[in-house]
Amino acid sequence: MKISARNVLSGTIKEIKLGATTAHVVLDVGGAAVTASITNEAVSELELKVGQSVQAVIKSSDVMIAIP
Repeated sequence: MKISARNVLSGTIKEIKLGATTAHVVLDVGGAAVTASITNEAVSELELKVGQSVQAVIKSSDVMIAIP
């Protein structure tokens, strides 16, 4: 599969939190946690499981930083 996104992070699924319609999938990427918000339907269709090796494909027009 070829895609235009250039930011691809390989990781392992640590946790899947299903919500009413949206799931938060937490990945371990080299010791850092990366969370993806995807539909529950996507979790089901991709047959995602804790411990599974996956890739996070990141394409965003904005990344914001805030100071606490």
